Amino acid sequence: MSDNAEIKMQNAETTEEIEDAETVEDNGKSENKEKNPGEELEKKNEEYDVLYNKYLRITAEYDNFRKRTAKEKEGIYSDAVADVLKFILPVLDSVERAAQFSETSEPEKVSEGIKMICSQFINSLVKLGVEEIKSEGEQFNPEVHNAVFHEEDESQPDNTVTDVLQKGYIKGDKIIRPAMVKVVN
Repeated sequence: MSDNAEIKMQNAETTEEIEDAETVEDNGKSENKEKNPGEELEKKNEEYDVLYNKYLRITAEYDNFRKRTAKEKEGIYSDAVADVLKFILPVLDSVERAAQFSETSEPEKVSEGIKMICSQFINSLVKLGVEEIKSEGEQFNPEVHNAVFHEEDESQPDNTVTDVLQKGYIKGDKIIRPAMVKVVN
């Protein structure tokens, strides 16, 4: 045989050995794959358990958060009501005293007492940050005024408030009650 032919045969034998080795490795892998599904299933079950427990914890935390915020909201409301009533109850006390006094007193003194109560109530509103909406003589503003009457008057500019039927009040940017007014067109 020639050197060339010997080299080709050695290469062929080496190629066969490599192919045989790869076949054995593939068989080992396929055997491992057959063994791995059980192990993989266990891994997936463990992963599932971890994620499920995490889900349960998050759900419980959210539920607790929801309950806590509802309780806090309720507490804030009752605190706000108590703060407002703290300023208004003295006015009620004054009205009750005036009612008792009115049965045995002179009408002028009762009228004076009622004016004092009105002043006390206005001071309570000011302490709470509530202001009266200035309306008479002002330009009509549909955001703060509720026009219930319209009249024609050539001596007045258009859309001017001429009379306030019920005062309106505002606290900061929030309108508590719009003013009911008469407007000139």
